[in-house]
Amino acid sequence: MNRLLKVLFGFLIAGAVVVGAYSWMQGREPATGGIELIPVTRGSIVEKAVAVGQIEPRVKFSVKSKLPGIVSRTMVDVGDLVEVGDPLFDIVPDPTPGELVESVRRVEAARSAYKRAEADWRRSVELSQQGILSGDQLDATRETFELSKIELASARDSQQLTRDGRIDGGGRGMESIIRAPARGIVLQRLVDPGDPVVPLTSYQEGTELATVADMSDLIFTGTVDEIDVGKLSVDVVARLKIGALPGQVVTGTLSRIAPQATEKDGARLFEVEIELDPVSEIVLRAGYSANADLVIREKTDILMIPERLVLFEDDGAKTFVEIPGETPDAEPVKVEIKTGLSDGLNIEVLSGLSEESQVVQRPPRDVLG
Repeated sequence: MNRLLKVLFGFLIAGAVVVGAYSWMQGREPATGGIELIPVTRGSIVEKAVAVGQIEPRVKFSVKSKLPGIVSRTMVDVGDLVEVGDPLFDIVPDPTPGELVESVRRVEAARSAYKRAEADWRRSVELSQQGILSGDQLDATRETFELSKIELASARDSQQLTRDGRIDGGGRGMESIIRAPARGIVLQRLVDPGDPVVPLTSYQEGTELATVADMSDLIFTGTVDEIDVGKLSVDVVARLKIGALPGQVVTGTLSRIAPQATEKDGARLFEVEIELDPVSEIVLRAGYSANADLVIREKTDILMIPERLVLFEDDGAKTFVEIPGETPDAEPVKVEIKTGLSDGLNIEVLSGLSEESQVVQRPPRDVLG
């Protein structure tokens, strides 16, 4: 029994030695200490601000009616090209019985006033020829007669417009057909035959019938964060990345920066507009979402290193990096460098390193150890 205990005790001691040795080997750093050497490279760095927005036509307008009624016909569809004056919609009147009765009563009243004024005018002419009526009185009677004639014509036109939706007589033409006010492409058709139409007046916006835009003149509209807007100026070069066209890059120039910020989700943003350069091989559509890189500064063919390798001291007044020692076993040496442009990932090296240099990258610290 004692012999068996001695054997077991020996195995326990041997196991403890093995576990301890393994733990010691695992905890021991390799000869390099996990250090990596990053070469100094030559490339380009761009300092930029990012605008988020979409492609929009510069000229876009809504088509509305000034007459109430019902859509009788639609002469256009989405995507159609329309010229100035092309018919878009035919609106037929839909008067209430009260409106019809009112139009008839107005015509009857205007006709009665016209007949009375006509009789007064003829009697005044006879009296004027007899020398009984003065010239001023005759002129006043004639003016009343002319005004009554105009009022009767207006009442008849109003009645015809209410009943038929158009005016044909008197050498004048007015119709309820809505025509295109400018050249463009129909982006939206918002009504169909049978839909009611509320007219555009000084007190109401009216029913929007369609949206037409000039698709030959597109711009980018978006927003820039207030942190970056102070670095921007008009005519800054822009490079657009359009979500619907991966791999395609559209260029332009910044044309407008809003003087006042708008607040959205707790952030202050400034609206911007970008004039797009002409493109022939890319088809742009209204509403494409896009991000625009606004180039503030750009340098090409420069020495650069990852910015994470730079050590800042004296509140950023001095910058250092670590380079390998003279021998493989020597500790890295800290050297001062001068830096230039940065894009947040890479930073320009103005002096202190050459293209053949290598910079030490130490392993990340184990915050749990």
